[in-house]
Amino acid sequence: MGSSSGSFLKDTVVDRSDGVNARFRQLPAVDRLAELAGQGGGLARWSLLEAARDLLDSTRAAMHAGTDSPDLSLEVLAERVRALARRLQQPCPRRVLNATGVVLHTNLGRAPLAQGAARAAATAAAGYSDLELDLETGERGSRLDRVRKLLCLLSGAEDALVVNNGAAALVLCVDALAAGREVLLSRGELVEIGGSFRLPEILESSRAQLREIGTTNRTHLWDYQQALGPETGLILKVHRSNFELRGFTHEVFLRELAPLARERGVPLVEDRGSGTFLDLRPHGIPEREAWSGLREGADLVLFSGDKLLGGPQAGIVLGSRKWVERMRRSPLSRALRVDKLTLAALAWTLRALLEGRGQESLPVLRMLLASPEELQT
Repeated sequence: MGSSSGSFLKDTVVDRSDGVNARFRQLPAVDRLAELAGQGGGLARWSLLEAARDLLDSTRAAMHAGTDSPDLSLEVLAERVRALARRLQQPCPRRVLNATGVVLHTNLGRAPLAQGAARAAATAAAGYSDLELDLETGERGSRLDRVRKLLCLLSGAEDALVVNNGAAALVLCVDALAAGREVLLSRGELVEIGGSFRLPEILESSRAQLREIGTTNRTHLWDYQQALGPETGLILKVHRSNFELRGFTHEVFLRELAPLARERGVPLVEDRGSGTFLDLRPHGIPEREAWSGLREGADLVLFSGDKLLGGPQAGIVLGSRKWVERMRRSPLSRALRVDKLTLAALAWTLRALLEGRGQESLPVLRMLLASPEELQT
């Protein structure tokens, strides 16, 4: 009886395996499936081949896992390949309508450029330019000279630097000024910037050691005083732009930290995340001008170009010439430098702000500062 039962179970397994193998043998070859899907015309061969590979791979995986029993008829498979191929051939990224109610939506590309900034980028992209050439002397120049001048005029900063995004500005700053040393940061400012990127992990990638001080809700000046030592590379303040702490809280402001940082010869850095050259508080937006941190004693202020500024994606650094020059000389700065399209769009945006045309020219500011009456028309 036992032997008979074991034989029955073994036969059942073998039969099922044969059935699965037969299903696998029904799958067509990649070339055959791509050819069949392309018979209607209008789709490129490269997209059909890639779509056929993707579909066959996912179908095999589902069959192996036993989670799906897909229709393996050639007509159905070919139609699925056509759908995948059409998606592959769509423009990337595609223009969409933002109906979320969120003006600066990360998943939708953050700040839309002003038309003038977009035209400036297109002009730079379509031909040659004096990106790193001084036309008067014929000698090599710096791609950042003109944008740096505009940033200094807008902010009153001694110097400025631009890299390819806000996180890159922080990585470069910490790597150039505090590699192998400690970065002091309040536990109440250990933020996650989105996409599961957390500040401690970013700092670790910069070859610096994070030293957390204070508690989540309360950090005092004496926390910084006790933590400062020979191993301290810089003091970092992070602006909590996407959340706030309320209740039994206490934090140390830049104007309180600045004398301590100067006394110890340690750079004081503020990462604002988002930055603007306009005071938006009268309009109900709790954001000060980016350069206000410098007025309060920070040596460097870091922020993004594609948020409240209304420009292209970029990481902007304002501050002391001594520390900006250290960042500029870092080998990492070349790896993080901005391209000519970004520089063209950013320069146009900064000129609009400098000339007082920001609110009328920059889509982000127009939308954020629109009155209820304007929104209803």
